[in-house]
Amino acid sequence: MGNLINSRKAITSLKKIPFNKPALAGKEIQYIRDAVKRGQLSGDGFYTFECQKVIERLTSSPKALLTHSCTAALEMAALLCDLKAGDEVIMPSFTFVSTANAVALRGAVPVFVDIEPETLNIDPKRVIEAITSKTRAIFAVHYAGFPADMDTLQKIAIEANNSFLIEDAAQALGSTYKGRPCGSLGDLATFSFHETKNISSGEGGALTINKRDFFERAEIIREKGTNRSSFFRGQVDKYTWVDVGSSYLPGELNAAYLLAQLEITAAISAERIRLFNRYMAAFSSLEKLDRIRLPRTPPESEGNGHMFYLLMQNLDDRMAFINHMRDNNIITPFHYVPLHSSPAGALHTRHVGSLDNTTRVSEALVRMPMFFELGSDIEKIIDIAIKYFKINRKRKIKNE
Repeated sequence: MGNLINSRKAITSLKKIPFNKPALAGKEIQYIRDAVKRGQLSGDGFYTFECQKVIERLTSSPKALLTHSCTAALEMAALLCDLKAGDEVIMPSFTFVSTANAVALRGAVPVFVDIEPETLNIDPKRVIEAITSKTRAIFAVHYAGFPADMDTLQKIAIEANNSFLIEDAAQALGSTYKGRPCGSLGDLATFSFHETKNISSGEGGALTINKRDFFERAEIIREKGTNRSSFFRGQVDKYTWVDVGSSYLPGELNAAYLLAQLEITAAISAERIRLFNRYMAAFSSLEKLDRIRLPRTPPESEGNGHMFYLLMQNLDDRMAFINHMRDNNIITPFHYVPLHSSPAGALHTRHVGSLDNTTRVSEALVRMPMFFELGSDIEKIIDIAIKYFKINRKRKIKNE
């Protein structure tokens, strides 16, 4: 009994390592104070415009609009695509609910297809199988910051009723595909600055626009359907309601925090990539033993160190690992529950073909702590994780 109590005390005394910790890495507090002094806390002030300039530079997109979330950016994308009842939009089921919600809110139908087993991105072959005369757009999710096969998807979109191709790049700021940055690869792209992302404002997002025909309407949609932006540029003598829209602007305090982070994107990405590579090196021997599977970088792509995950043998193995890490005060969550298996999915969506890869990955994937200030704690995480695999080294044989 004494040994058990001492063991519990030892575990309790361990420093808790969260899955994520928001970064305070630059001039965030300085810029927030300055935003207050400037006297405008509502959207489209100095810091909003500065953020948009940096995002345009980072993504090589001709126009970026800051939003209060990636969800808002996705909803704007759906409005710009003019989605209507009966339209269909092809997307992976292995994504966050906002991707599908943006489509369903317009009365259109999210059509789920499977992901590639290696990259965990939408499978272009499955997209082809899902095309109908109602196909209006393809939403490509760049999972874990690794770009989807955008050239292939672009060809498919053109052949499919000249459909729109939208990047759900929530996790992919700073990633590249064939030397081109995410955000410039589709007609539109959406980004997240949620506190779990590389670059954060707590809550926040952006829409990048690569079709010039969308520029003016995007501003109108973002400003509650009014031409307010044109009014402030002196292009009209008053502003009024001209289209459907909503309030998608962030406040200046969020934009001020965000700008400080955007200015040091390279440093933040470099540190996260260092952590990613350390995890890869530490667990590579386990992959060689077929005990786990590690992330794959798609051909001709570069990731941004957004996420590091392990693919375990099955659901039981994954949950045992999570419990082992939690017992040692380390938080390692799993990721998406597939949308096709959700209650709302049954009501508002349909799927085409087998979704076996999606189901298997959703049951096996576990995410490791990854944040800018993780530092040397990564060695503790690796040490405790390796202990799990040593304890459970026969699990794969037993499951077979």
